[in-house]
Formats: sequence, structure tokens, C-alpha cells
Amino acid sequence: MTASGLIVQLLNGAAVGSTMFLVAAGLSLIFGVTRIVNFAHGSFFMVGLYLAYTLTHTFAGALGYWFAMLLSGLIVAAIGAAVEVLILRRVYRSPELFQLLATFALVLVIQDAVLFVWGPDDLFASRVPGLAGSIDVLGRRFPAYDLVLIAIGPIVLGGLWLALKRTRWGLLIRAATQDRVMASALGVNQRVLFTGVFALGCFLAGLGGALQAPRLPAHLSLDLETIGSAFVVVVIGGMGSIPGAFVAAMLIAEIKALCIAVGQVSIGDVVVPLARLTLVIEFIVMAIVLTVRPWGLFGKPQTDVRRAGPVQRPMRAPGPHARIAVAVGLSMLALLPFASNAFPYALVIGIEMLIAVLFAVSLHFVMGPGGMHSFGHAAYFGLGAYGAALLATRAGLPMEAALVLAPVVALIGAVVFGWFSVRLSGIYLAMLTLAFAQIVWATLYQWDDLTGGSNGLVGVWPSMWLSSASAYYLLVLAACAISVMVLWRMLFAPFGTALRAGRDSALRAEAIGIGVKRTQWIAFAIAGAFCGLAGALFAFSKGSISPEAASIGRSIDGLVMVLLGGIETLMGPVVGAALFTWLQDTLARDTAYWKATLGGVMLALVLLFPAGIVGSMRVLWGRLQARDSRVHR
Repeated sequence: MTASGLIVQLLNGAAVGSTMFLVAAGLSLIFGVTRIVNFAHGSFFMVGLYLAYTLTHTFAGALGYWFAMLLSGLIVAAIGAAVEVLILRRVYRSPELFQLLATFALVLVIQDAVLFVWGPDDLFASRVPGLAGSIDVLGRRFPAYDLVLIAIGPIVLGGLWLALKRTRWGLLIRAATQDRVMASALGVNQRVLFTGVFALGCFLAGLGGALQAPRLPAHLSLDLETIGSAFVVVVIGGMGSIPGAFVAAMLIAEIKALCIAVGQVSIGDVVVPLARLTLVIEFIVMAIVLTVRPWGLFGKPQTDVRRAGPVQRPMRAPGPHARIAVAVGLSMLALLPFASNAFPYALVIGIEMLIAVLFAVSLHFVMGPGGMHSFGHAAYFGLGAYGAALLATRAGLPMEAALVLAPVVALIGAVVFGWFSVRLSGIYLAMLTLAFAQIVWATLYQWDDLTGGSNGLVGVWPSMWLSSASAYYLLVLAACAISVMVLWRMLFAPFGTALRAGRDSALRAEAIGIGVKRTQWIAFAIAGAFCGLAGALFAFSKGSISPEAASIGRSIDGLVMVLLGGIETLMGPVVGAALFTWLQDTLARDTAYWKATLGGVMLALVLLFPAGIVGSMRVLWGRLQARDSRVHR
């Protein structure tokens, strides 16, 4: 790579980083003031790009083109304000994770809305009039429009700095970021402030998408692709830091550009293909930064407090009635194969539900009692699935041996990743788990010789005695039932009590001799092993496995399952996993726009059951019992 070629690649990186800064700055503003982890932020970026495609074909000339881009951002801001007023305002008092569930439901609704309006095909906007050509940079051609993008980032950064530091509105935003309760006590109208900040954040995301219209095709997967990168930038820069978001966006973009420019490096006899690292390099950088500086480059360290998280109700062991209900439920599930002639598809959906239940319960093990919010639990699902597949197809082991050893593969991954993860907390812990999951996904996706790359592995079939759907269903039922019972039993053993103590008050738990980090690390490893078992069962049920098993989408599905049922109850993840799997399967078969329907159902459930379905029922039952006791007195 010549010096001129390197400079051109760095300029390309600056153009990409400038646009990503707009998205990340909006996300950082929204989180700083409202404390909402807005998963729908990437959707607003996508909508901005689609709107720019339409509007740039409506307005003629260079001025019309730039007006169309600005108008796209303003329309997205209006949509964001409506979303905040009509939906998010009703969940501000809910736990942060349920706010996350609401924004994920919005992702599904917006994606199908875009599909309905613009269709499934990729759309390419026209070039900017007057900037469609290129200029000479040291003998190489460089797009003239990219120079405009490079300039826009610093201009927006300067504008935001002036607005936040030199205006009364900026003062109110900084006050709300530091202490929302005190700001409200001093007379700040939080509703107006929250709506304004959310609209501004959405405007920046929509504008960022619109600016990409001349150089990026509009497609339906942009939402999750963008939100992952935006979260990485915000976390590396430091939550709530606008300059940090700018530095992090440029850092990530330039590192990616260098990987493409260099191509590959040789370390002894080993050739490292740097160009292939572009899929995961941002997550590697985030993992390194959070390991060295847990609060990001420009963030502030969190001070130790007596309580690490919100108050949670005591988790109660199943009583006699609950045990009887579980026994009856398992008996009915065990009888399902005898009804398979009348309902032939029941066994297939039953296997999927049971595997989803084990996946969700293992995630709940660290999220509920452990208080550790994992955004990358699919890493252990993928490790278990690929471990079973490789042991069966490459090592030639029988299925029984592969099922036993696959959770060990996931356990090793959980031990390594958990050692780093438990040293963080809150959103930083969640994002580090996401980084590790993306590293696992990229490895599975690109290691063609071992994992089959994007094609995955095929021929992962169960043993002959389990070849029928009924037999395999009973195996999955037995494995999931035993695993769930073991996890529940651990929660009410001394280990589970210590785990909940560390969640409720780490300082007090340490003071009475509990090794909080060690306990959390062990819990992380246990959850990873059982999740790996779920992955192994999944691989043998499908007969094949692909990198999708460790993708961000599967991790999000697990989060939705746990939150949908209720994070503070034992039955919450079981009910949430079963309901989510059934809804997803039923709607996908019977409804053309099933994602929007599923998102609408999830939004309704979040608004009606803010503590999850099982959690809200528990609260309602407690209130009824309290009322009855008052009446009898």
C-alpha cells in the first residue's frame, strides 16, 4: 500500500466516522437525559435513508437535494417525538430493561412499516448534483461528496457543544443528565425536555441516514447493523459524552480503514488477514477499552454506592401448589407425542419452545438473581451448537458424547468471557458481553476450514434411537426439565442467596465475607454451560447449524423472552420463552407483516404488564390478598 493509497483510505474512514458520529451523538443524548437504552435508534437511521431516497427524487437541483436530506431528518424527528409522547412516556417508570423491550418492539414495527412502504428490494439514491464526481488526492481519485461528509461531523460537534454549553436549553439537558430528580424539583418540565431531546436525537440519526443515501443502498437490515455500531461508539467514548462519541467514531472508522488498507500482516509463518477483521474489529477495540478503562475514554467512573440496582422483590421458592402445577404441566407435555397424529406440527414447535425455555432460563440466571445484564448470551448458544456439530461431524463422536461435551465448550467460553465481564456493571457489562458475542460470531462466520463459514455445518443428526420426532422431543423435554430444576435449585441454595446479595448490595455482601465477583463469575459460567446445552439440542433438532446461532438477533430474542415473562420471577422466562416462540411461529406463518404484529403485541404487553406477564400477575395477586386481609380484619 502506497502513501497516497493509505491517505485515501484514511479519508474514507473519516467520512464513515463523521456519519457514525451523528448517530452515536443522538443515542448518547437520549440515554444521558432519559436513561433509555434506545434499541430503535438504528431504525430511525434507516428511515432517514429511505426518506432521503424518496425525497431526493422529488426535489430537483442541488439545493433541492440538500433540502430533501434536511427534511428527511426533520420528519424522523417528528416521528421520534410522536413515539416518545405516545409510547415511551408511559414506560419511564418501568425498569430500564423493560424500556429496552419497548424500543425493540418499535424496531419490529418500524421494519415492517418500511417494508410496506418501500418494499423488500435494495434502493439506490442518485448522486448529489455538483458532487457526483471525484477529485485528485495525491494521484488517486476520491469522491467529492465524501469531503462534505468529513466536514459535517466537526460542524455538528461544534453546534452541539455550543448548544449544550452556551444555551439555557443545554444547561437544562446537563442538569437532567446529572440528576433528573433534582432538576424536576427545581421546576424543570421533564416532559417537554425529554420530548425535545428525543426528537433531537432522532433528527441526528435521521440526518445521518439521509447523508448516506448517495453512497449506501437502503435495505431492511440497516437498523440492527447501525445500532450495534452506534452502541459501540457511545460506550467506547463514554456514555453521555458528545466529544467522546466523536473521538470513538473516528477511531473505529480509521482502524477499519487501516485494516482494509494494509490487507494482511505476517507474524512469523502466520498470515493475519486484517481485512477480514472489519466485521469485528470495533468490538475487539471496545473489549480492550472496557477492560482497561471500564467507563470509556471520556466517561466518568461510577462511584460505589450501597445499592447497585433497583429494589427487587424477594424471589420465592415454589410452594406446594406451584410444584403440583409444574408436575401437571410436565405430565401434559410428556403426553404430547401421543397426540402428534392429530397435531403433526406440535412436536416441532414443542421442541423449539423447550429449547427456547432453557436458553431463556439460563439467561435469567445471570440477569435476575445475578443482576448482570447480558446482551451477548447467544455466544454460548453458538459455542454449544458448533461444539456438538464439530464433535459429531468432524471428530466422529456419537450424539450422546457430543451432547455431554458441547456444554463444556460453552463453559470454557463463559469462564473466559465472564472473567472480564463481571468486573463491569450496567450498560458497560452488557456491551462487553455483546462484544464477546460478536467476536464468537465473526470467528464462526469466517473460519471456513473448521466451521464451514457462512454456509455452516450440515449432517448433524441424532442417533438412530432418537431419529423419530417423538423420541427426540422426549429427550429435549427431559434435558430441559432437569436443567431448569437444577438452575432453580441453585438459586435457593447458599450460592443463590450469595448471588442475590451481591446483586442487591455489593458493598454489604463484601463486608460479610461474600466474594461478589467470584460468585458472579461462577454464575456466568454455569449459565453459559446450560445455554451451550440448549445450543447442542438445537443443532441436532435442525440437522445443521449456521453462524446465525450466535448472532445479535438471537441474543435479543433471549432478552425479549426473559423480559416478556418477568425478570423477578422463576416462571417468567419459561412463560416468556414459550409465548414468544409461539407468537413468532404463528404470526410468521399466518401474517404477511408478522414482525409489526409481534411488535404491536409486545408493546401492548409492556404497557399492560410493566413488570412482565408473570411479574404483573404476581403483583396483582399480592394486592388482592392484601385487600382480602384488610376486609377480614
